[in-house]
Amino acid sequence: MDETRFHRQHRGVRICIIFNPAARGEKAQRLRKLLETFARDCHCKPTSRAGEARTLAAEAVLEGFDTIVAAGGDGTVNEVLNGLGDVSQGFAKARLGVLPMGTVNVFARELKLPLGLEQAWKTILRGQELTIDLPRAEFQWNGATVSRYFAQLAGAGLDSRAVALVDWELKKKVGPLAYVAAGLKALGSKQSLITVTTAAGTATGEMVLIGNGKFYGGSFTLFTKADLCDGQLDVCVFPKINWEVFARASFGLLTNRLHQFAGAREISSTNVTLTADQQTFLQLDGDNVGELPARFFIQPKALRVIVP
Repeated sequence: MDETRFHRQHRGVRICIIFNPAARGEKAQRLRKLLETFARDCHCKPTSRAGEARTLAAEAVLEGFDTIVAAGGDGTVNEVLNGLGDVSQGFAKARLGVLPMGTVNVFARELKLPLGLEQAWKTILRGQELTIDLPRAEFQWNGATVSRYFAQLAGAGLDSRAVALVDWELKKKVGPLAYVAAGLKALGSKQSLITVTTAAGTATGEMVLIGNGKFYGGSFTLFTKADLCDGQLDVCVFPKINWEVFARASFGLLTNRLHQFAGAREISSTNVTLTADQQTFLQLDGDNVGELPARFFIQPKALRVIVP
């Protein structure tokens, strides 16, 4: 089906695209060409600073757009997602679309979206909708308790420490391998001891990951039992993090046998609490947003997303 026919069939759908006009690279150039092609049929809201995508997404919902598209990586998706949540009944009023333009695009991969912009745009125009679970975290930042939604993943311990140490120029060049390099740096720090509390009891570890989907760091399967629509948070607890465990975990990720090689424990729950014995960052969808203690909740089938 050609693009003209797509536009003719979807004139009643109001689409707003939120993107960073300063983005560089081949994908950004292709996005600009796409915007020139379909700008007549949808509205574009360019960002001018970090964090603005959230404000623009909320604005778009209030303006009556029923499809809000995050053109970017997982951080942009997270901002747009929270913008929808900032509006009363925002998740009922609008659905989330993704044009994957990031380095890793974990959530896009989870939704099985095509990573090419042209095919991803055609997926948005088709408008096939799936309602998935919506995870939320409450955590500490600057002495206050903050609430924030996330699409794919939360992490604390070595994971969040690695996010803080990522070399962003290196990330542009080597992609997910930049996180491996940052993880190696993070091993030199004293590791936090994190206590995980669920209805089933408690567990402790030096790294904890909480997921809504299966994937971590790209297309690596971390949560073997995860389902976007099962009403459960999936928790992966690594009791100890050292050079040996790091090497085994890396091999386990590559072979989809992480738990077997790294001794990780997997737990499913609707509510999770994390506390730590020292200052410990919390990352959501690849960005550090606050510190522990943190509580996690799941709203079953609350987020409408566009899928192939």
